[in-house]
Amino acid sequence: MISKTYNPRDIEDKWYSYWIENRYFNSKPNPDKEPYTIVIPPPNVTGVLHMGHMLNNTIQDVLVRKARMEGKEACWVPGTDHASIATEAKVVAMLKEKGIQKRDLTRDQFYEYAWEWTHKYGGIILQQLRKLGASCDWDRTRFTMEPALYDAVIDTFIDLHNKGYIYRGHRMVNWDPQAKTTVSDEEVLTKEVMTKLCYLRYKIVDSDDAIIIATVRPETIMADSAICVHPDDERYKHLHGKKALIPLINREIPIITDEYVTMDFGTGGLKVTPAHDQNDYELGLKHNLPIIDILNEDGTLNEKAQILVGEDRFIARKKIIKLLDEAGFVEKIEDYKSNVGHSERTNAVIEPRLSLQWFVKMKELCQPALENVMNDNIQLVPPKFKNTYRVWMENVRDWNISRQLWWGQQIPAYYLQDGTVIVAKTKREALRKAQHEYQLFALTEEDLTQDPDVVDTWFSSWLWPITVFDGLKDPNNEDINYYYPTNDLVTAPEILFFWVARMIIAGYEFKGELPFRNVYLTGIVRDAKGRKMSKSLGNSPDPLDLINIYGADGVRTGMLFSSPAGNDLLFDEKLCEQGRNFCNKIWNAFRLVKGWTVTPSSNEGGQVAALPIAWFEAKLNQTIAEVHDLFSKYRLSDALNVIYKLIWDDFCSQYLEMIKPGFEQPIDQATFEATIGFFDKLMALTHPFMPFITEEIWQDIRPRGVKESLCVAEFPKVAPFDATMLANFEIFFEVVTNVRNLRSTKNISPKTELPLTIKTENQALYQPFESLLVKLANISDISYTTGKAEGMSFLVKADEFFVNLEGELDVEAERENLQKELEYTLGFKKSVEAKLSNERFVQNAKADIVEKERQKLADADAKIVTIQEALARLS
Repeated sequence: MISKTYNPRDIEDKWYSYWIENRYFNSKPNPDKEPYTIVIPPPNVTGVLHMGHMLNNTIQDVLVRKARMEGKEACWVPGTDHASIATEAKVVAMLKEKGIQKRDLTRDQFYEYAWEWTHKYGGIILQQLRKLGASCDWDRTRFTMEPALYDAVIDTFIDLHNKGYIYRGHRMVNWDPQAKTTVSDEEVLTKEVMTKLCYLRYKIVDSDDAIIIATVRPETIMADSAICVHPDDERYKHLHGKKALIPLINREIPIITDEYVTMDFGTGGLKVTPAHDQNDYELGLKHNLPIIDILNEDGTLNEKAQILVGEDRFIARKKIIKLLDEAGFVEKIEDYKSNVGHSERTNAVIEPRLSLQWFVKMKELCQPALENVMNDNIQLVPPKFKNTYRVWMENVRDWNISRQLWWGQQIPAYYLQDGTVIVAKTKREALRKAQHEYQLFALTEEDLTQDPDVVDTWFSSWLWPITVFDGLKDPNNEDINYYYPTNDLVTAPEILFFWVARMIIAGYEFKGELPFRNVYLTGIVRDAKGRKMSKSLGNSPDPLDLINIYGADGVRTGMLFSSPAGNDLLFDEKLCEQGRNFCNKIWNAFRLVKGWTVTPSSNEGGQVAALPIAWFEAKLNQTIAEVHDLFSKYRLSDALNVIYKLIWDDFCSQYLEMIKPGFEQPIDQATFEATIGFFDKLMALTHPFMPFITEEIWQDIRPRGVKESLCVAEFPKVAPFDATMLANFEIFFEVVTNVRNLRSTKNISPKTELPLTIKTENQALYQPFESLLVKLANISDISYTTGKAEGMSFLVKADEFFVNLEGELDVEAERENLQKELEYTLGFKKSVEAKLSNERFVQNAKADIVEKERQKLADADAKIVTIQEALARLS
């Protein structure tokens, strides 16, 4: 016998182990089946499950479970990303606890510690996904630093370099002083911060004059190469060609002119610091200005600064303002809001820095990826992101792919002592290349030095849909030919350019086709105040705690109840509570049905139940068709809500009420079997969303085979349904609701039988429902008329229903209530008539507004007649 209460802890580990043991999630190429493939957005190896993972992976699991039940060869490939910056930071912190500095280790020694950390902590998030019910093919788990995937990245680098797409050059890059590496433009988050705008006096050489320059970065004045003014600015024409002195250090810099400067912004004078600002760098190139870099890689000032050497940039800012003020160089200081770039990885303030880095030329590579999203060969869901994608792709900049780290795929470039660069997979290959191409036969491997940098993490993960199937290592292997291109990618909009666009670029470049057909872009999980959930804000619950409280199915449905594609989810724990309550509703309904005594005889109850059975079968088939349609549009939240209503309202509140036997009475075999059959289909329909409870109930519905499972049972197919029957039942339900409401408002007990008279020209419509009306509305007898009848009445469609309350109604109280309602309605009618008699209102108001007022008047007239008739009947 099924237990009295539903306890997720009793079943979740049991069924997940059962699925794993029977290898239901495992996949291999099957030419007799249509493949359905999803590759997981590989979480960082440093990661633990958070609410964004919960949403993303629940959606993936829903899609892959449905495909598996539809008979497709479903393959969900899991894996993790090595996360260069985050992992290296974790390893460095671990070493620090052991009293070891990274600089004291060789690269190989550091790798030993990094792999030790990865093996210990790297698989945590994948283990946590099992608690969610994720049906990944765990035997296919990949890691971006495993040898095959490592080699694929190196081969890709060499291939693109040989094609002329990868080059090395001095460029202004985004420097993260905390991680001590470059980061891409897409990894820089702009935040508005309050700072100080300092107006500084730069003295003019051989003059008593000075020019005022406003800056929010006074700590960089020692790196100034010029002062720039607009050539047409009358205030400064007398300074053209002259020189100014940098405050405190008295180095002379020229005053130049350029139309780049905005005359009406600030003072109209601009300090030009080419080493520490992207725009200043471009201006410096144009005017051939020297580049003076005064910052070390950790954000401290170096010897070129001359003053405050060794100080952190922000401490130096405070100190130099004081020094400038004491020396009389400060004109004034104002509070100022400034947009400042921060590293997405460390939250450190980004420094623009001129650096020698490796880049990928993107313009030409991007074209197929742009065209095939714009023409919907690859569909973005929702499509509103297409324009954002187009703007980014049309304005793409070359991709800086080198990172000043050790953990990652080391750049396959080797340097000769004279600076010659040789790109090759190994040092031995580089040596052979040097000997044959440059005739340097005396060279040895010791004469070659490999570039110490690693490639950007995204440069490995952009190959993910290909490399998880070893599609670069073995381009024609069985897996890549069968599973690629994949079907759906589920990810967050914030990595549309980091990852999605680059995977599309890689797909066309290395496989000649798209990597996936659809991209489902989830929203961001936010709290009730609209803030993005994060550990730093303390507004994000631990997903495992939620699962412990509400069960995995409760949390899954809670996440999906209000998460339409591309729109942010305002998460409230009550959604998980609603999910748990849904589980309890299903559980209790099943217990109710399983608790009935079944008789093999076909009694009158079976005949009464024939109509509800036919109705629910039609309702079920209608919902199945709607669910299939919603899935095709990736409206998973809507699909879940449709199923929720079907089970809670239509099955539990309506169908079971119509067919359940009387107290201690048996149910006939035919009705019971039909009901159990409905449970079978309902569990199959719901399984992708709620895998645990549905498996538990499905296994208990009837005896199953040793290795049978709902996760590989057939997903309900679309079938015809009787729309007329569904419409007629809606009328029936409305009649029942009105009778119940009448009882409630008149304080009449639900146990009191009441006579019902139906005024209709279509008696045949209601006759099939008579026994159900008697049962659900507790009607004593039903009669028909074409005229008036005794009792309180209500309208449903074109028909009027009279319930005779004689002997049950407090006549005086009812008369008093009706009189009050009549007086209110007469007053309301008078106010509407006054508005319509106002010619100015009728002439100036919009036609639809005037028409609404006239409709209000007509409704009031009709209501007055109805109340007056009711009062007359009471008399």
